[in-house]
Amino acid sequence: MQITIHTDGAASGNPGPGGYGAVLESGKHRRELWGGYRRTTNNRMELLAVIAAMEALKGTGHEVLVVSDSKYVVDAVEKGWLFDWEKKGFAKKKNPDLWKRFLLAYRKHQVRFHWIRGHAGHPLNELCDRLAVAAREQPGLPADEEYERQEAAGPLF
Repeated sequence: MQITIHTDGAASGNPGPGGYGAVLESGKHRRELWGGYRRTTNNRMELLAVIAAMEALKGTGHEVLVVSDSKYVVDAVEKGWLFDWEKKGFAKKKNPDLWKRFLLAYRKHQVRFHWIRGHAGHPLNELCDRLAVAAREQPGLPADEEYERQEAAGPLF
């Protein structure tokens, strides 16, 4: 089964309140996902959008195309940096908690990535952006506990 996932993330202040949005499509089926946190970063939300969408898939072995405007996410995978980071135990890398979670979901499927320019009028990217922004503006957002823990611990280097 071919599944296309469109994603986006947003943070106001970076760090600040953040949200993610994703649209999953397969044939005539479509599902929207979103969520937000009270203090996080744009990169974390870009990555979490992909994670949340892949974790929402039932079963394993799907052909998945992820369409994202995040060079951070797309290049990390497509250029192989992520797998080098993993071999080195994510030493001095930001967001190791999310990258490890990403790899668990990623390895269950056959995933390809396609980068698109953000805010360029792509309808589903624009929808994902609206979902992410709406999510970050919700009252009573939960903590991005791992980010807040890492932030309190200070710089990585």
